[in-house]
Amino acid sequence: MSGKSAKPFQPLNIAILTISDTRDLTTDSSGEYLVNAAREYGHQVVERIIVKDDIYQIRAVLSNWIASEHIQAVITTGGTGFTGRDSTPEAVVPLFDKQVEGFGELFRQISYRDIATSTIQSRAIAGMANGVVIFCLPGSTGACKTGWDDIISKQLDASVRPCNFVAHLKQAATTQCESRG
Repeated sequence: MSGKSAKPFQPLNIAILTISDTRDLTTDSSGEYLVNAAREYGHQVVERIIVKDDIYQIRAVLSNWIASEHIQAVITTGGTGFTGRDSTPEAVVPLFDKQVEGFGELFRQISYRDIATSTIQSRAIAGMANGVVIFCLPGSTGACKTGWDDIISKQLDASVRPCNFVAHLKQAATTQCESRG
């Protein structure tokens, strides 16, 4: 950590998208966890939607959020596995301006402690699109807890050093990441 003082926490506008053929608001424990965790951290959850695991429904919702003037981060849950209907990566990757290459690798590394080699069946991904960071997590509540607690919450916190995503988000641009020197 450098001698520079940390930036203050800055609440962000976050949207939560659950991708599932079977869940609704009463059974979506993963989406509910993400909503509550983001709010407890101090962020605003401005939208929460559940869509079927369909490439075009996923893209339609995400495209609207990417184009929105007020959404800075999106977290999706579901559709990252290997079943025939799991299509989140195929839907989302074409929307990215830049992929966050290390997110999936770090998520799987951290998940190994809980689910051992089954972690290789996760196709968790992240990327940036129009100043919006998008994190795509598996559909289990445990995976959402791992993703939020160990990675996402810190990357959506302007006070985390040496670097976080807040400076790269629309309506939140402050300064670039400081050097790790």
